[in-house]
Amino acid sequence: MSAEAADETESVGTRATDSRHAAERIALGSIGLLALVMLGFVFVDWLRQLGGPAGAVGVAVFEGYVGAGGALDALLGTRVFEFPGTIRAVATGVLVGIVGPLVGAFLVHRQMALIGETLAHTAFAGVAIGVVVTGLTGLAGTREQLIFVAFFVSALAALGLQRLTERTDSYGDVPIAIVLTGSFALGTLLISAFRDRIAIGIEIEDFLFGQLAIVTVDGTRMVAVLTVAVVALVVLNYKQLFYITFDEQAARVARINVGGYNSLLIVMTALVVVGAMQILGVILVAGLLVIPAAAASQVGRSFRETLSLSVIFGQCSVLLGIFLALVGGLPAGGSIILVAIAVYALAVGLSDRSTNLSVH
Repeated sequence: MSAEAADETESVGTRATDSRHAAERIALGSIGLLALVMLGFVFVDWLRQLGGPAGAVGVAVFEGYVGAGGALDALLGTRVFEFPGTIRAVATGVLVGIVGPLVGAFLVHRQMALIGETLAHTAFAGVAIGVVVTGLTGLAGTREQLIFVAFFVSALAALGLQRLTERTDSYGDVPIAIVLTGSFALGTLLISAFRDRIAIGIEIEDFLFGQLAIVTVDGTRMVAVLTVAVVALVVLNYKQLFYITFDEQAARVARINVGGYNSLLIVMTALVVVGAMQILGVILVAGLLVIPAAAASQVGRSFRETLSLSVIFGQCSVLLGIFLALVGGLPAGGSIILVAIAVYALAVGLSDRSTNLSVH
């Protein structure tokens, strides 16, 4: 090949790479803007409950959101987005569609994909414990209370799992399998033992399979808070999380608190799992953490690009999955995961693994 031909080939490759990066930046910018719009909806949904001048402003802006949902219905020929409950469900989906793949990218590259599934099952045990405790004490047992208990139990289980892995000589997946099966066994036993003894005001199956209808005002607000917290933690601790993901030994040599950042990552995972559980359910929630990140790893040329593509693929899966669920009357969790699998299959078909992932 002549020097001129080589230069031309290199120039074409450079332009293609620049176009690719520009498209990714546009997609991430659009997702960021959509997330800000959804966070604004969550804020005015809370503000309108305060009363007074602030509440009046909240009501006015809230009605604007509902009107925009009606306009979207008119554009799509549907009658679903004009309802505030639908907008809350979409807001929750958009937000978990960001933090799920964001955290999942670190888990996938650390070969910890089963952690999400394990923490989802511990969250189910937390829901069962919450149901039993609220039933025995005569409390209301609202969904928000159960979600809070689920997060508390899941976070404790996550830290316990990390300690168990560090203190045993078993392979890494053995403690995971023990915690996964044990927590689900505990949840099923508690529900079975107390189902006929206490009044259970919720459908446990909603937490198993996910349901758009169970997304409440407080539940959406909780997801908004955890989204801001998780994104901030990842941004502020990106360098340390990057080090422990690709070379834990080098991180120790660099005097990075590996144990502390491992705990941070696993607690963030617990946060995301409990938030996403409302839509995806215990059984499918791990898919949102793993599948978009796995798809991104097939086509990403660096870890930073893989991280960006994980969020893009996750958001596309959530939005299309929720749309199919609303329009077709399908389960949201199953729709989201099947769309994510389709994206993964497409990424595998387009991937070129003749070049290795650039670690930067």
